[in-house]
Amino acid sequence: MNTHYDDLETRSADQRAADQLEALNALLPSHGFDPLGDLAELAKLPALRKSDLSQRQKDEPPFGGVPVSNLAHIFQSPGPIYEPGGVTRDWWRMGRFLHAAGIGTTDIVQNCFGYHLTPAGMIFENGARAVGAVVLPAGTGQTELQVQAARDVGVTAYAGTPDYLKVILEKADEMGVDLGIVKAAVGGGALFPSLRQYYLDRGISCLQCYATADLGNIAYESPAMEGMILDEGVIVEIVTPGTGDPVAAGEVGEVLVTSLNPDYPLVRFATGDLSAMMPGQSPCGRTNARIKGWMGRADQTTKIKGMFVRPEQVAALVAKHAEIDRARVVASRDGEMDVMTVLIETSAKDPAAFEPSIAETLKLKGRVELVSPGELPRDGLVIEDARSYD
Repeated sequence: MNTHYDDLETRSADQRAADQLEALNALLPSHGFDPLGDLAELAKLPALRKSDLSQRQKDEPPFGGVPVSNLAHIFQSPGPIYEPGGVTRDWWRMGRFLHAAGIGTTDIVQNCFGYHLTPAGMIFENGARAVGAVVLPAGTGQTELQVQAARDVGVTAYAGTPDYLKVILEKADEMGVDLGIVKAAVGGGALFPSLRQYYLDRGISCLQCYATADLGNIAYESPAMEGMILDEGVIVEIVTPGTGDPVAAGEVGEVLVTSLNPDYPLVRFATGDLSAMMPGQSPCGRTNARIKGWMGRADQTTKIKGMFVRPEQVAALVAKHAEIDRARVVASRDGEMDVMTVLIETSAKDPAAFEPSIAETLKLKGRVELVSPGELPRDGLVIEDARSYD
């Protein structure tokens, strides 16, 4: 297995928490928050959602009042949302992942992430520089030229979406060209086990990371391939979708990330993705916590009877009643009609007692079913669309 990128990866849990608290408290005043006594108090601060950031950027362009320093690039993501970029060493912390993937000074990386407007290309290039690798800035498209360039310059590693490497390899087969790619660092999509095995059968070790344009690297696989290890420059919380409330250990919920990047700090940024924390530590020796990887989208907003029902509304319903442990809205069909059923986990016995709050909070009337405490699945869903669209 690879040696570690730096000493941060093998810190004790207590030392990591102390270091992160110190870094966090240095950043909070710039967001209008007072320093915290411990990391657990972070859950008391409001979550920052992409919709909030987008509106703030419209009101106060380009970054919505978030303090930015060492600015070298400005990128645009769908929304639109604008993100800053820096050129200092490992600004997005992607070098940590590339190092775990075995990429270093002897490698030439074919970087097939986009370079135009969106930041992914520069994110991976910055990481490649951090580990001393040479970059072929390929982007996507012109696959035949990509094959020729990979052969001519001696590319040994690939960076890009999980499936595009297969396109390049198949084009190389078609052209009768042998490529020297033996490592792959992928992101931006699902790496299915069958695809990973396809690469392995061709002698290519493929690891994946979880990163976003706003935050940079959040978590990454190591050669142990047991979950995804949290990056050392972020604090990750798993919360009930539509809220900022942490779930119990091991439960599925929305990923909230606090970036400790002093050039562009984001506090409790809601990714809209679902995941869950894993117990224990990675066998590779890295001591940070792990998540299970991407497990779906937390933004489960669903249109029922022509009205949008949002996770935030379900959270508001639970907050109205101390006797409700949790709730789930299920959208189904009865003939050609939409049906909304609200499953309420409670010890209460009268479903009718909750009907006024449901109508007021969800803006719709629906069936109410009471279930015993602990009966609803801990899978991160608060709105389930059970309708068939076939």
